[in-house]
Amino acid sequence: MAIEIRPATQFEDVKTMVGPKRPDANVCWCLSYRIPSKQNVELRGTDRGDLVKQLVKQTPPPGVIAYDGDEVVGWAGVHPRADTSFARNRKIPHVDDLAVWSVWCIRVRPGHRGEGISHHLLQGAVEFARSYGAPAIEGYPVDNQGKKVDLTMAYVGTRELFERAGFTKAADTDSVINGFPRVVMRRDLR
Repeated sequence: MAIEIRPATQFEDVKTMVGPKRPDANVCWCLSYRIPSKQNVELRGTDRGDLVKQLVKQTPPPGVIAYDGDEVVGWAGVHPRADTSFARNRKIPHVDDLAVWSVWCIRVRPGHRGEGISHHLLQGAVEFARSYGAPAIEGYPVDNQGKKVDLTMAYVGTRELFERAGFTKAADTDSVINGFPRVVMRRDLR
């Protein structure tokens, strides 16, 4: 298996990973942290996919996609923190005023889990942020201490995943997912 990570510039590939089975369904599309909360609540049905179509055409695009050959197998949402809801999130603190990037969602397609793709995605997110001049990148995973995380909440990643990618704990948060506290993990890119 040769996993390749590329910028998320192809709408159909992003749709494969984060889009709904029905185009009019109100699913996340990985927009919950990417856009202001008010806009996220107001967007309904096909409007969500239409916004993602616009985002994949922007520079930088909204994240990275993992490919196994031509098959789409994973997604990571990554962007400058200033353009995300983490810029204003009261539960996840800012460590400092550095113009960091955030990686907030890591998804692997069913049938491909347990193959290390999340590690490739996180490393790809790091390289993607670095290619745009990011001084550092942060993630906000759960500190689950090796305990099982429900798959529906596993998208934030685990502290161990981030540590294996060279991130270190930068701060505690007031955020909890699936009963586990989230931590700020950061990797310096300078």
